[in-house]
Amino acid sequence: MGFLSPTLPEVGDVAAWQRQPRAERLKTATRHWVEHGFGSPTAVFLLYAVKCVGYVVGGAAVIAMTPGLGGLADAASWWTEPIVYQKLIVWTLLYEVIGLGCGSGPLSSHFIPPIGSILYWLRPGTIRLPPWPDRVPLTAGDRRTPVDVALYVVVLVSASYLLTRPGGDAGLLDPRAALPLIGSLAVLGLRDKTIFLAARGEQYWLSLLIFFFPYPDQIVGFKLVMLALWWGAATSKLNHHFPFVVAVMMSNSPLLRVTSVRRAMYRNPPHDLRPSRLAALLAHVGTATEYLVPLFLVFLGRGGFWTWAAVLYMVLFHLHILSTVPMGVPLEWNLFFIFSLFHLFGAYGDITVYDLRTPALLLVILPPLVLLPLLGNVRPDLVSFLPAMRYYAGNWATSVWIFTRDALTRMSEGLVTSSRLTTGQLEALYGADTAVLLAHKVQGWRGLHSHGRAHNGLIDRVAAGEDDVVTLDGELVAAYAIGWNFGEGHLHDDQLLRAIQARCGFSPGQVRVITLEGQPIQRQDQRYEVHDAALGLVERGRVKVRDMLQRQPWPTDGPDYPVYDVETFRPATIEPTPEKRTPETA
Repeated sequence: MGFLSPTLPEVGDVAAWQRQPRAERLKTATRHWVEHGFGSPTAVFLLYAVKCVGYVVGGAAVIAMTPGLGGLADAASWWTEPIVYQKLIVWTLLYEVIGLGCGSGPLSSHFIPPIGSILYWLRPGTIRLPPWPDRVPLTAGDRRTPVDVALYVVVLVSASYLLTRPGGDAGLLDPRAALPLIGSLAVLGLRDKTIFLAARGEQYWLSLLIFFFPYPDQIVGFKLVMLALWWGAATSKLNHHFPFVVAVMMSNSPLLRVTSVRRAMYRNPPHDLRPSRLAALLAHVGTATEYLVPLFLVFLGRGGFWTWAAVLYMVLFHLHILSTVPMGVPLEWNLFFIFSLFHLFGAYGDITVYDLRTPALLLVILPPLVLLPLLGNVRPDLVSFLPAMRYYAGNWATSVWIFTRDALTRMSEGLVTSSRLTTGQLEALYGADTAVLLAHKVQGWRGLHSHGRAHNGLIDRVAAGEDDVVTLDGELVAAYAIGWNFGEGHLHDDQLLRAIQARCGFSPGQVRVITLEGQPIQRQDQRYEVHDAALGLVERGRVKVRDMLQRQPWPTDGPDYPVYDVETFRPATIEPTPEKRTPETA
């Protein structure tokens, strides 16, 4: 691993290697990932370390300016004040909605510049994605207007204003000062779901509503939010996908340099790259941790030795996640968890849920904390994995985009953006050959997940024998087209395809998108769809989880990957016609 240069597979002549079958190229990329992860240079990890320091020091400095609180040098005397946690919530929301947190930097496909977000959301003409354009008045359309830009500015200004406010009664923020931020982010989210998700609204926007309740009910409310996040994450890991995530994460950890340990995460590398029993064990330990330790902290802990022991255990748990620097980089989010552990469960460990004085608080926070995750697990097509709290479990909506080369050029010329495609950014940094290899490492990363193995089969089903095509992960398309990506496949599905088609006017066959929805908790299959930019939906069906679990991260079936309940649609009328029915249906 060099300081500035990435670690890449040795393939000799890159041009000749590109002419090899896709399966052979994926073998190279995935086998290299096992021992080297993405191959990021040391400077990338240093960048993320500096960014984390900036989040911590910057937040402390801003909070220290609160009148009457005390200077930064006196942080040890005021870090337990209730207003500190309130302002940390606002600071983190602002940090995220600017684009400095999750989904930033090279490990989210942002190289030059290292963020999109604010650079897109302050620019009229960029793409916006309303969540319910046909149901909510005044939200239709996909072009960012000056009104959208103004709303975004209001979010930034109102959050900054809230950070400057002094404490009022009981040393807390006046909740009325939070109303502009609450209102503007809600309205903006109805016009562009991307920004609300980037602000981590399911956590920080909801926490703003808790400001309206008295102390110590706020502490109880914040603890329940944390409990929901942990339990939601644990519940989402009750599947066969999470061991794949663990193996991929451990291979990318900058602190885990022992090759034999990285290889131990897989069954028999380089031949069998399914997760090993060790990876499965670590996955089960992580799931149990997120269930049991928060259960103790919220319902049984009342301060004292065992409460602090549980706090320190969870701190180590989140430090471990930080140390792996996972793709998507939710680093500041884990730092927020660590401070929350010390503040809510350490300093205020003696305040429990049984001390709640205002039951109305439960009416405000329980619906989004319970009903949305429940719906999101049963109907993942209706709820983003973020408000559904299905965090980093390997069970997300995903997509793969298949371009002809001239279509890719047309897209790069037809959109209003603030950056180039990731491949173009990499070429500017390292040259064309390195860009090709790093792009294949992204495909290898996807292929090593369970859903990536289904994608590999579906790509061959859709584009087998087509040589003049370029396959891009939907995350790369979202990074370029809308400026923010964080593993949320609903940001690069057919809705984004329609927005791009309206600007580029592709012909039939030039751009096709394979979307794969997350697995519902009550089923053992996942729905896929194939969309053509010009023709609309052309095929849909299901793939079974068990078929993914049996395959390697490179295609082995050709166009015959097993699919079920398939429907094809006539391009002229987009009406369903049965293509075939397998004897076995989901």
